[in-house]
Amino acid sequence: MAGLIAARGVAGRPRPRRVSARALGVRLVALGFLGSFLLVPLATVFYSAFARGMSRYFEALLTPATLSAAWLTLVTALIAVPLNTVFGIAAAWLLAKYDFRGKTLVLTLIDVPFSVSPVIAGLLFVLLFGARGVFGPWLAAHDVRIIFALPAIVLATCFVTFPLVAREVLSVMQAQGSDEEESALTLGASGWQVFWHVTLPKIRWGLFYGVVLCNARAMGEFGAVSVVSGHIRGQTNTLPLHVEVLYNEYDFVGAFAVASLLALLALVTLGAKRALEWRLTRADASARAEAAR
Repeated sequence: MAGLIAARGVAGRPRPRRVSARALGVRLVALGFLGSFLLVPLATVFYSAFARGMSRYFEALLTPATLSAAWLTLVTALIAVPLNTVFGIAAAWLLAKYDFRGKTLVLTLIDVPFSVSPVIAGLLFVLLFGARGVFGPWLAAHDVRIIFALPAIVLATCFVTFPLVAREVLSVMQAQGSDEEESALTLGASGWQVFWHVTLPKIRWGLFYGVVLCNARAMGEFGAVSVVSGHIRGQTNTLPLHVEVLYNEYDFVGAFAVASLLALLALVTLGAKRALEWRLTRADASARAEAAR
């Protein structure tokens, strides 16, 4: 009791813990690293974007080429993220719930986009759907255009982002096992009911993280999209490609203004992630409190 009183100090308030020199040094190194490699470059982007004032900033953002690039980036993400979400859940379900021959090979194939350069990924689609590619003559004969158009941009984005949802969901499914699903099936639930009422609530955090990562990568992808887009200004340039074009033309304010827009999209995504985490955490706490009553 005496020790407890001493620990609480005067007026029952807990005394602040002493921080050792080593712990303080580690914190300073971590904060210095974050400041040097994250906050300073991010602040430089916004400072350079507003260097000529607000009017020049919004003038750079409202050009037809920038608006077209923003629209193409949004459309690409709106197509690629749902496709990869469906694929990621299906692939994770298959790998976590079933044992079959070739399972290791499927896992390796899912990880291929992590190990292959995005530029190589773009070249693969050019070799398949380009004018001299495997399907090029057939596509030209039927007046179907994939390379240097939206379909190639979506395909390249899907390729580089598809492991993100699958890997996040798979790790959660493997950690939590299949006991609850098997119990639900024993009680007569259908496959859809098991997924919707048992599996989905269990994997929602992994699914959420995977979707956030997939969306961030889809909006910021450069290498693969650069190869298949053709760099047609106002038509096939996404925001990252448009930043490069403006920078190469020495329009630094315009380049940094568009870069700041990409940074803002990333920050909004992270903010939405944190807000949803907070709401889900509160909902879980309320549910546990109700169950304990």
